[in-house]
Amino acid sequence: MSVTAPPTTKHVSTGASAAHQAAVKRRRRRTTLIGWSFIVPNFLGFAALTLVPVIGALAMSFTQWDSYSTPKWVGLGNFERLWNDSNFWAALQNTFYYAAGHIPLTLVVSLGLAVLLNQKLRGVRVLRTAFFFPYITSLVAVAVVWNMLLSPEAGPVNQFLTFIGIDNPPGWTSDQDWAMPALIVASVWRDMGYYMVLFLAGLQTVPAELYEAARMDGAGPWQRFWHVTLPGLRPTTFFVTVMITVSSFKVFDLVQVMTEGGPGRSTLVLSQLIFREGITQGRFGYASAVSLALFLICLVITVIQFQMQRRSER
Repeated sequence: MSVTAPPTTKHVSTGASAAHQAAVKRRRRRTTLIGWSFIVPNFLGFAALTLVPVIGALAMSFTQWDSYSTPKWVGLGNFERLWNDSNFWAALQNTFYYAAGHIPLTLVVSLGLAVLLNQKLRGVRVLRTAFFFPYITSLVAVAVVWNMLLSPEAGPVNQFLTFIGIDNPPGWTSDQDWAMPALIVASVWRDMGYYMVLFLAGLQTVPAELYEAARMDGAGPWQRFWHVTLPGLRPTTFFVTVMITVSSFKVFDLVQVMTEGGPGRSTLVLSQLIFREGITQGRFGYASAVSLALFLICLVITVIQFQMQRRSER
């Protein structure tokens, strides 16, 4: 009669180790699947709504197509036309003009509001909500209200300027010289609340001990702002600058509602030129070429900003 030997300790430990490794693999596989379940829908949406249209626009920029006939390959013909198109150069100049005014003004105003509303003031929450409210208001309503405020004849702004002794107040959106500044002011007023909230979030990350140490060293309010607040807000400022830059170069809706690119071509911007050529005129190939030029401009400027940020961090 044979007797079965009991399992040795070595066999038991080996089996337990294998079971443990299998359990670890299952947990890793489950964690990976859960992670992909969150990421894949975003990637699918990005591919369907952004990547595929971008690739399609790139291919379309080398064709002549009106959405009714078969696309005709024209090679670099659209880009040659773009180079010789006075409307493109006017829109490019106006876009840089708008960005040069909108970016620094929005940065300064939103940062100033954030610093002010980061203090312990009575009713500070109401004030934060009031400054943020224009950003969530319908842009069409914002544009209509600003057109009423800046009306040359009956607008409250010109009436006030006349009251204080200015005989010939600006024509604002009806004046080629003042239409773009009017757009910039309206855009800054609408956007400042959103970027103010971002700066407020950044201010919460600056250690209070740094301000206390600066006060003990005799630093005044301006010195504390310059040597403590601004360095502490460097990552937030970089993010906000990139966001404002991209939004400035692709501005469309406010211009379309307030001025429609006029008077003349004084407020015609690249996004509006794309809309005119593609949607209005049906020249989708040429509109795609303009959109590609706008994409490259935004890409170059963003890369430059990242390089400057890296150098400042060294």
